[in-house]
Amino acid sequence: MARRPRESDRPKGATTIQPKDPDLMNEDSSGAFDGFDSDEDQDKNSIELELEKAVFGDDFGFHERLQHHGIVKDGLAGSTAHRITVGDSTKGDTQDNLRDIADADVCSPATATQILPQRSSCSSSPSEADDADDSADEPEAVWHDSDDDRIVVSLQANPRLRKLRIYEDEDLVNGRQYTKRLRRQFELLNHVPLWVGQSRAKRKTDNDLDHNNNNNNTAFPDSDPDSSSEGAMSVDSDQLLAPPLAKLLQQPGALLSSETDTPRGKRKLRPEVIDMQRTKDVGVAQPSAITSLQFHTVQPLLISSGPASTVFMHRVAPQSPNPNPLLTSLHIHSTPLFTTVFQPPDGSKILFAGRRRYFHSWDLSTGRVDKISRLCGPRSEQKSMERFKISPCGRWMGLVGSRRKGGGLINVLDARTSQWIAEVHVESNGGVADFEWWGDGEGMTVIGKGGEAVEWDGRQRKVVGRWVDEGAVGTTVLAMGGRGGGAKAIGGDRWVAVGSTSGVVNVYDRKTWGTGKVLSGPKPCRAFDQLTTPISHLAFSPDGQLMVMASRWKRDALRLVHLPSCTVYKNWPTSSTPLGQITALAINPKSDLLAVANEQGKIRLWEIRA
Repeated sequence: MARRPRESDRPKGATTIQPKDPDLMNEDSSGAFDGFDSDEDQDKNSIELELEKAVFGDDFGFHERLQHHGIVKDGLAGSTAHRITVGDSTKGDTQDNLRDIADADVCSPATATQILPQRSSCSSSPSEADDADDSADEPEAVWHDSDDDRIVVSLQANPRLRKLRIYEDEDLVNGRQYTKRLRRQFELLNHVPLWVGQSRAKRKTDNDLDHNNNNNNTAFPDSDPDSSSEGAMSVDSDQLLAPPLAKLLQQPGALLSSETDTPRGKRKLRPEVIDMQRTKDVGVAQPSAITSLQFHTVQPLLISSGPASTVFMHRVAPQSPNPNPLLTSLHIHSTPLFTTVFQPPDGSKILFAGRRRYFHSWDLSTGRVDKISRLCGPRSEQKSMERFKISPCGRWMGLVGSRRKGGGLINVLDARTSQWIAEVHVESNGGVADFEWWGDGEGMTVIGKGGEAVEWDGRQRKVVGRWVDEGAVGTTVLAMGGRGGGAKAIGGDRWVAVGSTSGVVNVYDRKTWGTGKVLSGPKPCRAFDQLTTPISHLAFSPDGQLMVMASRWKRDALRLVHLPSCTVYKNWPTSSTPLGQITALAINPKSDLLAVANEQGKIRLWEIRA
C-alpha cells in the first residue's frame, strides 16, 4: 500500500505552490482537475485582463490617446501625461502605470534609436531652443509623425552622428530635432538648386512690380524691371528670378578672393616637357554630356551646361577643404543647351541658348533672367540661336545663320540691345564651319567648311580680306589667340589655328603677314597630325604659350602644343590620363588651370605648372 508523502519528505528549500484564484484551478467532488480539460470557455480573471490590456491595448485606451494627442505635443520637454516607473518595488503603482500605456509604448523593437514614452527624460538645452526658433520661421508641415516626439537619439554613441552636435557635450535629441539636424547637414554638403521651388510668374507692369517689391518682401529687392530694352527685343512673358551674384558670395563657402587679388609675374613654359598636376574634379557628374565650359574673366568661377537644360556655376578652389563647390544652378524647361558664356568684359551676365529661336540672358547683379525671342532684323536666316559668340569688348554678338545655299552667314547683333547690326557672308560649300572674334573686339574671322576664310572689320562694316586654309579637307573649327602680334597683326592676335575632319591642325603666325595685311594664300608655320579623328576643340591660353587641340570622336584624344616653338608635349597626356570622350575644354584667365569635360558629365581639372 502506497504511503502518503509527509511534510518531512520534501527537499530542503522547496515550497508548495497553492492556487490563489479558484477560477484558475477547479476541482470537482471527485478531486479531478478540469480547468484545461473542459470544453467550455473559461472566464478571464483580473490579472489576465490587466496583462492583455497592457500588451494589446483596448478600445478605450486607443480613443483616449487620440484625444490627448492634440494636447501632448512634446514628450521631452516636461510632459507627464504618460509615465513608466522603472525599478519601482510597489506592485500597485506598476499596475496603475501599465493601465495608461498604449501598446506601442510596451511592445517596441530593439533598435539603435530608443522609443520612449512622453516624459521629461532629458532637460532643455540651448540646441532645443535654437531648433524651436528655426521651426518658428519655417512653414508648418502638413503632417507630423507622433513617434518623432518619443524617439531619443544619442549623438555621442554613434561616431557618425557627432557632426550633428551644436556643442561638444551635447548628447540626446528627440526625433524632430534629429530630422532637422540631418536635413541641415545634407543642405550644407549638397546646396539646394535655386530653381527648385521657384515658380514662373506672369510678367507684370512696372507698377505691379514696385508694389510687390514694397509689400511682399521678395527675395530680390534690387531687381530693376526696366533693365531690358523693350524697343530692341521681345522678352517672353514667363520670367525667371535667381539670386544675384553678390548674395551668392555671402553664402558659406563663397569666394575668398578674386583672380585679380593675387597677381603673379609672367611665367614661361618649357617646350617638350610640361608639369601637369591633377586636382579635385569640379562637382559631381552632371546628368548629361557637357557641351559648354567657360571660366569667369575676373572671379574664380566656372560655368557648364549641356542637353540637361541646366546651367551649373562652380567656384574654382582646388585647394580648399571643400574643393570646387557648386554655388548655384539654373534650369530652363525643355531647352537643351548648346552654348553658355559669360558676357565680357566683366562677366556680369550669362548668355545661354540651345537649338531654339530664342536665347536667355541671366543678369548676375540682379538675378533677373530674360528670354529673348525676337530679333530686330532679318529673322528668316536665323532659325536657331545655338551657336553664338560674344566679342571680347562685350559690345557685339555673332550668331551663325541657318542659310547654306551660296555659302553661309553670320548675323551681328548689339549685345546690349539685341539690335541687328550687320551680316557677314562667306562663299563656301556647306556653310559656316566656325568663326572667332579678333582679340581687340573690332572684327571677326569667319571660315567655311571648304577652307575659305574672310576677315570682317566691324568699324568699316565690310570684309577687308580673304584667304584659304592650305590643304583644307572639311574644316571643322577655328581658334585665335596670343596677344603678341601688336600693330603688325590684324586684330591683335598672333596665332590662328584651323582644324579639319582629317585630324590635321594648321597653325598660322599673323606676325609674318605684315602690318595689317591679309595674305590670300598664307603658309602655316606648323601642321600637326598627331590626332587622326576630326578636330572638335581648339583653345589658346590667354598668355599665348599653350594651345590645346582635341577630338570628341575618340577617347583621350587631346594634345598640348607649346608656343612659339610649335612643339607637342610628349609627357602628357599619358595612356592612364582619365580624359574620356572630350566634349568641352577651357583654360582660366591666369593660364594655370585646364578644365576638360567629357560625355559622362564629369569635369576634370589640371593645374599647369611651369
